[in-house]
Amino acid sequence: MNDFPLEATPIHVPDGVLDDLQQRLALTRWPDDVGNEDWYYGVRREYLQELVEYWRTEYDWRKAEAAINRYEHYRVEVDGVPVHFLRKAGVGPNPVPLILTHGWPWTFWHWSRVIDPLADPGAYGGDPADAFDVIVPSLPGFGFSTPLPDHPEMNFWKVADLWHSLMTETLGYSKYAAAGCDVGALVTGQLGHKYADELYAMHIGSGLKLDLFTGDRGWDLSGGNPIPEGLPPAVHARIVELEKRFAVHLAVHVLDPSTLSYGLSDSPAGMLAWLLQRWRSWSDNGGDLETVFSKDDLLTHAMIFWVNNAIGTSIRTYANNNRYPWSPSHDRHPAIEAPTGITFVAHENPPGISTDRRVQHFLDSDRAGWYNHENLTAHPVGGHFIPWEIPAEWTADLRRTFRPHRP
Repeated sequence: MNDFPLEATPIHVPDGVLDDLQQRLALTRWPDDVGNEDWYYGVRREYLQELVEYWRTEYDWRKAEAAINRYEHYRVEVDGVPVHFLRKAGVGPNPVPLILTHGWPWTFWHWSRVIDPLADPGAYGGDPADAFDVIVPSLPGFGFSTPLPDHPEMNFWKVADLWHSLMTETLGYSKYAAAGCDVGALVTGQLGHKYADELYAMHIGSGLKLDLFTGDRGWDLSGGNPIPEGLPPAVHARIVELEKRFAVHLAVHVLDPSTLSYGLSDSPAGMLAWLLQRWRSWSDNGGDLETVFSKDDLLTHAMIFWVNNAIGTSIRTYANNNRYPWSPSHDRHPAIEAPTGITFVAHENPPGISTDRRVQHFLDSDRAGWYNHENLTAHPVGGHFIPWEIPAEWTADLRRTFRPHRP
């Protein structure tokens, strides 16, 4: 498709929103945080206070906004839902349309390190035949896909329907490729389940089951089961580490999202703390978060939540994944019929599983049978934010998935 059917509109945040933010940052009331030098109780006040002061006195949103606006931005309504997306036109003999779906606490900008190589591989030492026409939306209720007052029930499988309408009806693609991580992997998986015939293939950052959030305890990854006795100490410690990493996040987001949202929507420091803890514990940073995200990076992602008052509607997604559970569109096997590539990273290795055993561990699990998998790769580095943390590896994996399926 040579002529794109929409007119681009750059991102612009009104000055009044930025002025209000400045006042709120200056008036932050800080809690005591005695005995938290090791982050045992959560985000350490000293680091958060330093970051908030940088936000107030040095961070430049207009500079970040200009970088974001190097790309084309569009805002449309899809089935009555506001959808913002970024686009980078492919440069090659036959670019394939590719939709990239982020997760939480991601923004569309977490894809920024792979957009250019995917769209223009020849400019990055790759083969122009691997080019994609890259579409990067903000999930409904996230970032600039706001506000979302008329769709309080939005969840991952409903987003998949919107994405399919966006790609095939709004943008006019007859067939497309899809990729995603975190919640975006569930959205992409649903596309591969319900719309497999209209996907070339798909690539995801984890092999989750689409019924992950189904059931009375969808907020508890352990299913309420105790840690087995007699495990090797390292395996026991890894189980505790992973449960601590995700337990409060899932429980609060699934069970009490609105209550949390009042504080996070009112206090930029509070919102930043909630996001920061996930960015710190989920990324492969070796104990130094700023080796993965600079202060400017952290604050740009935080700003995309803040300036759109999106934190509450973004969190609500989790509760809706459980309240409106996934149900299959067909009973064929595998449930996800689209050819699927998966990238695994070391920071998320299961207890007792090393990187060299990660792929086989997946194949032996009850998750493998969900997918028509054909390109499984495990990396010895990288955390939850894969295209941000290891962009070259992610790009190579994704290209390899799609090569056999290009028209």
